[in-house]
Amino acid sequence: MIQITRESLTVDLVRKLLRKGALTNLKNILQKFHPADIAVFFNYLSEKEKETIFRLCVEIEKFPEIISLLEPSESANFLSTLKKEEIYKIFKNIHSDDVVDIINALPEELAQDILSFMKKEDVAEIESLLEYEEDTAGGIMNPDFFALEENTTVKDAVDSLREAKDVEMVFYLYVVDNRNHLVGVVSLRYLVTSKSDAKLKDIMNTDVISVRTNMDQEEVAKIVTRYDVLAVPVVDEENKLVGVITVDDIIDVIREENTEDMLKMAGTTEEEIVTKSTYSSFKIRLPWLFATFIGGVFASQIMGVFQENLKDFIALAFFIPIIMGMGGNIGAQTSTIVVRGIALGKVDVKQFWHFIFKQFKIGILLGITYGILLGVIAKFLHGEISYIGITVCLAIICEMTIGSILGTMIPMILKRVNIDPAVATGAFVTTALDILGIVIYFFLASVFIF
Repeated sequence: MIQITRESLTVDLVRKLLRKGALTNLKNILQKFHPADIAVFFNYLSEKEKETIFRLCVEIEKFPEIISLLEPSESANFLSTLKKEEIYKIFKNIHSDDVVDIINALPEELAQDILSFMKKEDVAEIESLLEYEEDTAGGIMNPDFFALEENTTVKDAVDSLREAKDVEMVFYLYVVDNRNHLVGVVSLRYLVTSKSDAKLKDIMNTDVISVRTNMDQEEVAKIVTRYDVLAVPVVDEENKLVGVITVDDIIDVIREENTEDMLKMAGTTEEEIVTKSTYSSFKIRLPWLFATFIGGVFASQIMGVFQENLKDFIALAFFIPIIMGMGGNIGAQTSTIVVRGIALGKVDVKQFWHFIFKQFKIGILLGITYGILLGVIAKFLHGEISYIGITVCLAIICEMTIGSILGTMIPMILKRVNIDPAVATGAFVTTALDILGIVIYFFLASVFIF
């Protein structure tokens, strides 16, 4: 008998069992594995294979455990094939914030049908979460938190913790006043080591790290990272405690934001990762490439002005791809560093000139290094043309220096005017360097050669 280990649970194994129709064996295997292991291979399966795995997980009552580990759109696709009674049963076994994510991904008519079928108290909690923007602290928080009134004794608090059910992971005990205002926090370690007759208000830390319901989820992630906490309470405008965000939610946010930024800088969206349609991918990429296309047209027109000179000095054309490529490369490197620095809060747009000057120095040093190298190569290959080595040397110095400056300046300017740098930086930097690179190269050629 072959022993199935965590490492051996692969897509190939699952597909083999599905092809053989060995659903009983597959069900037994799924029963033994952690939901996270199932979620790993799930996204590699075909739609038909996914549906079978979904139904097997429902049969073994494991679906509620994996649903929060999958993309809401995937869960919504399957849930839309179930009866309302089955959906409600699943929703009762997962956290409210996960329910909200799935409902947002469901067709509106089906979502309303499900909400009308659910109990009033359940619907009230979900609808309160639906009022918040999806990418805010209110949108990702869990309203099933644990908090006690400040006059509660340590003994009563510990007893309440033992009896607590259906609440988010309890990392900290939050303390509120009689009007539910957040007034303090007590770590569980400090709670169990305190005297049993002490009141929470006497042992709590009043310097509470909290976030408002309307704070962007990316800013919430920065706060959790900065203060190294396992959970952060969410308060409304009146400082009333309304929910909690735990570190597992923050990990999802960081992953989501990182993916979003990377795809934006590449000129596409997350939709292209999951789409199966060639035409859909075509539509997604088309507008993002238009700015680069326009820049290329302008650059070609500039080259057309100097076409007569190029006929006489055809050697100049050999170095255009190198100069343009090096400028574009350093521009992309610099803009990536700056955009990521802005996202992580390590680059402050208020220090605009400091960062510009720093990247200017880096760009000119790299430009001089490669300029001298390319100048020597140009002189060696085309020494019969007077000053060609000097021309290409100065051109690549200028192009790489400007690339560093633009790669720093453009995302910082975009951030200052409240435009997402990850969206527009790549197009602006590429287009600007294409045009400026050609202009600078032929200007220098006209000075030294023509």
